[in-house]
Amino acid sequence: MSFVRTVLGDIPPDKMGLTYSHEHVVIEEGFSTVTNPDFILNDTALITAELREFYHHGGRTLVDTMPAACGRNVLKLAEVSRNSKVNIIAPTGIHLEIYYPPNHWRYHLSTTELTDLFIKDITTGIDEYDYNCPLVKRTIHKAGLIKLATGDEKITAHQHKIFEAVVNAHLETGAPVLTHTNSGNQALEQVRLFQKLGADLSHVVLSHVDKQKDLGYHKELMQTGVYVEYDSHFRWKTKEDNWTYTLLENLLSQYGDRIVIGMDMARNTYWKSYGGQPGLVFLVTVFRQELEKRGLGSFFEKLFFTNPQKLYSFMN
Repeated sequence: MSFVRTVLGDIPPDKMGLTYSHEHVVIEEGFSTVTNPDFILNDTALITAELREFYHHGGRTLVDTMPAACGRNVLKLAEVSRNSKVNIIAPTGIHLEIYYPPNHWRYHLSTTELTDLFIKDITTGIDEYDYNCPLVKRTIHKAGLIKLATGDEKITAHQHKIFEAVVNAHLETGAPVLTHTNSGNQALEQVRLFQKLGADLSHVVLSHVDKQKDLGYHKELMQTGVYVEYDSHFRWKTKEDNWTYTLLENLLSQYGDRIVIGMDMARNTYWKSYGGQPGLVFLVTVFRQELEKRGLGSFFEKLFFTNPQKLYSFMN
């Protein structure tokens, strides 16, 4: 029986409801926020207020994408989920190198050790201290996906090690995999490495690829069986074409089963509760209206219900 693992427990995939596929719900202060203070998202009252508005507009599930030791706080994720009634899927895994200090343990652990850490996050519970102190105190809150990231450059030997550990944990636990790409760069290279390592591509999603203005590139990606996640819709400048909508207009009829949508609101300046814009309800208001305007309204169910249910369920 397939299931989706949230911070408050496992649920059937059909109970996910309307789902945003790439979010940042909580980001604690730390190394990643020193030079980017607008990354700080740790006020549970403000976060809960925004999530309640999301719930009021029909939203039911958010996929959080802040993995191990770079701002993750599973106790706060559980708190805001409980208080807002919004399901939250928490990640394990490792983010891009820039979010960790140069001497971080990620560079020193072996593939086997990283694999074990990811598996324990998924099957036992995420560390209360998020591996930021010598004491590990596992909570009852488990990870429901595994994240990794690559940058603009070719995949490095260190990143290859992370890939191996992620795929090992993915195959052992059945947990889905989400990746970060820098503007879609190295997306095809990511897929080829996943294929080489034996990952189930039907439970892998590559994020931020709508910044790539090449229809052929997107078609080649989705023909491999992976999902792509688009989240640049509100970031395009007013005077330029909104390439996210252009992609959807050209791809949904043929590849509608391979696309999911998120907000990726990793800055507090995007949150209405913090005084920013456009706010979490953008996708169920402005974005949905734009889909209808462009004759794409019939795909809303796939983008926000059907596809996330298939993608984020654990492999049988």
